Amino acid sequence: MLYIFDMGNVIIDIDFKRALAVWSNLSGTPLAMLTAKFSLGDTFEKHECGQISDAEFVERMCDEMDVSLSFEQFAEGWHAIFIDVRKDVIDLMNQLRAQGHRVVILSNTNRLHFEYWSVHYPVIAASADCLYLSQALGMRKPDPDIFKYVLAAEGVTADQSIFFDDILEHVEAAKKSGIHAIHVADRRVIPDYFKTHDFSIPSKN
Repeated sequence: MLYIFDMGNVIIDIDFKRALAVWSNLSGTPLAMLTAKFSLGDTFEKHECGQISDAEFVERMCDEMDVSLSFEQFAEGWHAIFIDVRKDVIDLMNQLRAQGHRVVILSNTNRLHFEYWSVHYPVIAASADCLYLSQALGMRKPDPDIFKYVLAAEGVTADQSIFFDDILEHVEAAKKSGIHAIHVADRRVIPDYFKTHDFSIPSKN
């Protein structure tokens, strides 16, 4: 069986409000003003697909929020979104691998974040057989092609895979691809899932 895990708020807790708080403090811009202008829109999505550079991303985001920040200051806030890994999920991932299953990460992410979490939270990559990251693939969830890519790369059919994601739109897209998908609405979803589903039988792959 192939187990596919999203990363943010699935394996590691994140909160973009933390970035806004740092930027507000560094720039002296009222938090309410930044919050009103902050958007994970077109600029964010292009960066996650590797279509614009880090420098261009930072410049565009600062322009959109009408805030003056150096690249380093922006990065300090951008990295502040990470809180900590969910140890229970990491433990489950390692159990799955030990019992013969394939475990991969499918995440919409960007170079700046990857350079940070790969260093500060090495346990994430260490607990997966492969990382499928939007910034490297040039596409992002919920694009159905990204699910097709992972299945083809792993050599499995959709019915041989299970996907966990905190964003319902991504879950629905995976389901349309034939993948058994679970909406991780809170921290208990994954531990509770494995309490009621037997995953002790090694994969036939």
